[in-house]
Amino acid sequence: MTSYREIVTKAIIGKCKKTSNSTYEIECDEKPNTILGCWVINHTFNGGIKANKVNLNGSFDINVWYSYDNDTKTSVVTRKFDYTDTMKVNLKNNNQLDDKCEIIVECLKQPTVTDVKINNGHVNLKVEKELGVEVIGNTTVKIAVEDDYDEYEEIFDNEQEKELDINIDDLNDDFINDSIVNK
Repeated sequence: MTSYREIVTKAIIGKCKKTSNSTYEIECDEKPNTILGCWVINHTFNGGIKANKVNLNGSFDINVWYSYDNDTKTSVVTRKFDYTDTMKVNLKNNNQLDDKCEIIVECLKQPTVTDVKINNGHVNLKVEKELGVEVIGNTTVKIAVEDDYDEYEEIFDNEQEKELDINIDDLNDDFINDSIVNK
């Protein structure tokens, strides 16, 4: 006879990703002539639950290498930017987002400068990033259980043990000495 049992376990109950494009403005110490390079470093982020949504907080540094003074000198300027992003995660099986849920945030595409321009002595940048969110929560799994007892299978060896039939009086006492001399 088969019956069913429910197992409560932790599982992914919701998953989503979001690509964001944001613009930033950096004021340089000198008036830039040419942008020689831009890069994003020190990206940190975390996620939490707020008002039935996943709230992401993060920051990164943007470095801009530029030339100035009629392209005769160069300098690098670094600025830190903070961001907040909200994601509405669709949960499976009518689960609810609550304080018992665990939020895992993963950066699927590191922040990258996709466009940079000089505008009135300021550097305007467009940064693209992609973050993924997994919501871990309790879920129930039903499994079929058989009530029959599973007996152990008994195994029999085909070979019978052979007993040694040696009479101690028949042993040669000089076996070792004879072996050495005959070599």
